[in-house]
Amino acid sequence: MASVVEYKGLRAGYRCGYCGADDGKASCGMWAHSMTVQDYQDLVDRGWRRSGKYVYKPVMNQTCCPQYTIRCRSLQFQPSKSQKKVLKKMLKFLAKGEVSKGHCEDEPMEPPLEDAVAGDVAFISKLDVQCDLKKLGDSLKESLEREDKEKGKPVKKEDPKELIQAQERGEWGSGEPSRSVEVRSAPQPGKGADLSKPPCRKAKEIRKERKRLKLMQQNPAGEPTGGQAQRGPKTEPHQPRSLEDLIFESLPENASHKLEVRLVPVSWEDAEFTSSFSQSLSLYVKYQVAVHRDPPEECGKTEFTGFLCTSPLEPENPPNGPDCGYGSFHQQYWLDGKIIAVGVIDILPHCVSSVYLYYDPDYSFLSLGVYSALREIAFTRQLHEKVPQLSYYYMGFYIHSCPKMRYKGHYRPSDLLCPETYVWVPIEQCLPSLENSKYCRFNQDPEAADEGCSKDPDRLRVFHKKAIVPYGVYRRQQRDPSEDAAVRQYASLVGQACAERMLLFRS
Repeated sequence: MASVVEYKGLRAGYRCGYCGADDGKASCGMWAHSMTVQDYQDLVDRGWRRSGKYVYKPVMNQTCCPQYTIRCRSLQFQPSKSQKKVLKKMLKFLAKGEVSKGHCEDEPMEPPLEDAVAGDVAFISKLDVQCDLKKLGDSLKESLEREDKEKGKPVKKEDPKELIQAQERGEWGSGEPSRSVEVRSAPQPGKGADLSKPPCRKAKEIRKERKRLKLMQQNPAGEPTGGQAQRGPKTEPHQPRSLEDLIFESLPENASHKLEVRLVPVSWEDAEFTSSFSQSLSLYVKYQVAVHRDPPEECGKTEFTGFLCTSPLEPENPPNGPDCGYGSFHQQYWLDGKIIAVGVIDILPHCVSSVYLYYDPDYSFLSLGVYSALREIAFTRQLHEKVPQLSYYYMGFYIHSCPKMRYKGHYRPSDLLCPETYVWVPIEQCLPSLENSKYCRFNQDPEAADEGCSKDPDRLRVFHKKAIVPYGVYRRQQRDPSEDAAVRQYASLVGQACAERMLLFRS
């Protein structure tokens, strides 16, 4: 299996959905006819993100609202007090039908038609991407067979339904997640807390510490120094309840409501996906109109299908992978037999990547944005039990310059991706720098560079006229210098490993 992409280049000067600037956005994009989960994992770890089959990367030092890839270390995650309240609120609603009083502001995992879709919807619709995939698949299969013959390999006849068969089957790169660095940036005076010093302590915590020190002055028999017997039995230190304990707390037999979360592959060949499509579409339209004020004609079946029901990721089910396999999925939240929310996710070799969430506005009192994020973190931990290297929860982009998008930093511990060296840096160490500048290089080592950068563009693979050739061979046949600049830009953005594995389609 091989990824096939068409690079569309840089697009700058279009409307930003975050700050509202009419010409502030800048990103590079490509259309993915098909993509392996490993290639997409590697691209995400270089700042790329998909919207349907369109895969894009913000130009961080040019765009008005820099978008930093953020991931949560799910294995170390502990829910905050406010996140616990959301889980308890759901349990009370399910058990007794209780509805909390007061307005609870929700946190959707993404704004409406985020970034590429919001600014590029007209642009994408004009792209010449309606390539006949059957013809493309047949041509590619013939090319791969020729390569095998030239190498003396026996030609294996493939099922014509399989669009792209990999001569590189099993080529998964290093198999290691992206590297991390611990970096401490010294904040400027008056620009936030000094992370090298202990945090300020509340008076209540200080009183507790004094009480603990006083109890330590007891004699070995367990009596205080004043001779008065200590009252009450010794108790074990309180252990905080885990995320799973809070989510899966048992309900009474006569519970008021029943909630079921179903994982459904994004596939028109899946019976559960097709049977629930109509209900899922209706929910999406209701959500977009009520929450994001979209006109109904702009969030119909075509937009829904292209945005959330189409994915370039080829499903993979290796024996050492998760039971559900890798690929794109809908996590459907069924309440009393009705879908009230859908979380769109990608399951990749090292992470669960959140794509989008839409829900029934009538149930906004349940804070479904927060609740679904916590469920997805728990799901990541569940997958980790079978697949040890799968341990991260990717939340899309963190946008510090947009206050409404800072909530993703509340899921701790989390890391931000350095936009220049592509290493992960704890978010606490990034925030002081982001307070001073929208665009930041988080890696403070001035000697550090992008280790995965394109070192030899001539080894990039091109799919042209039913043949797969190295770019060095293809380049000698071309006379347009602008094409060479575009291909080299593509190679620099995807990195050497993906450039050598993926096939760059040239018409």
